[in-house]
Amino acid sequence: MSTLSDLLADGRARRVYSGAAWSVGGPQGPADRGWTGTRSWDGAPLDGSDLWDLASVTKPVVGIAVMALVESGALGLDDTVGTHLPDYRLGDKSGITVRQLLTHTSGIPGQVPLYRDHPTRASLLEAVRRLPLTAEPGTRVQYSSQGFIILGLLAEAAAGRPLDVLVAQLVCAPLGMHNTLFCPDPVRGRRAVATEDCPWRNRVVVGEVHDENAAVLGGVGGHAGLFSTLEDMELLGAALADDGRGLLKPDTFALMTTPHTDALPLRRALGWQNQDPVGSPVGTSFGRNSYGHTGFTGTSLWVDPETRRYAVLLTNRVHPVRGGDGITGLRTAFHELAARPQAD
Repeated sequence: MSTLSDLLADGRARRVYSGAAWSVGGPQGPADRGWTGTRSWDGAPLDGSDLWDLASVTKPVVGIAVMALVESGALGLDDTVGTHLPDYRLGDKSGITVRQLLTHTSGIPGQVPLYRDHPTRASLLEAVRRLPLTAEPGTRVQYSSQGFIILGLLAEAAAGRPLDVLVAQLVCAPLGMHNTLFCPDPVRGRRAVATEDCPWRNRVVVGEVHDENAAVLGGVGGHAGLFSTLEDMELLGAALADDGRGLLKPDTFALMTTPHTDALPLRRALGWQNQDPVGSPVGTSFGRNSYGHTGFTGTSLWVDPETRRYAVLLTNRVHPVRGGDGITGLRTAFHELAARPQAD
């Protein structure tokens, strides 16, 4: 039994989650992988085919699709929201750029529970459009799921294709990620890991997006909604550890993963979080040039380009309730172990 296996089995014993899956590896694939626990506290044991709600790990995957559009010339990093979305041309978000949306420097507020007062897609999107800015664009890193909702709309307008199709065509198909998708069908949904016993929906959420704003949007959003398996996340991790092989040209990939906000207190790339000197969710074991993203459901993907190592962690830490904070220390400990050479 590996050290990572011991750590994650202990996380289940402490009821941080009912189940966890992990993989650490490089361009050739996994060097250490496995799973522990069950799909819900009273559910079936994990078997490796399990489907996980990625939550905000959706953001960088959508970001890859956006960068593919930039690479093809369909979109520019300095294109503005108003250029592509007519409804935004007279508002305070008209001049916000694709780059600012990707780096969370748009000034659009972030974790706003719009679903509570806006139960339809149309009303929620209108509420996003009307959200007042809380910072001048380009002056502050402020994590914004609402900004990525707008980014998804912008990508759809630029490409003339729905966001789920863009992700499938530009990210999943090139890597053979056949089980990464929005809105799982009933067959795949039977393999889904449970998330929250949701007070808004009055049921345990299984096989549908946990994020409530994304649920109102129909399950597809630039900020959340993707589901995936351990195997598919390994394919993505290996490609990222190999300089974006199969996804983007080397120059485009370097542009995407390089910090763009070093003049500001938090380091952000295009769709990715870089390694902050203080307060990084993965601790300090991965290098200064590493990048990744975490998800509220207890998921994360992190890559160190210097060691050409990726680390995938998938859990359902919001099951049955979202209040626990045990994932914070466990995630740091996981990445400290994952960064060690003996993980190979």
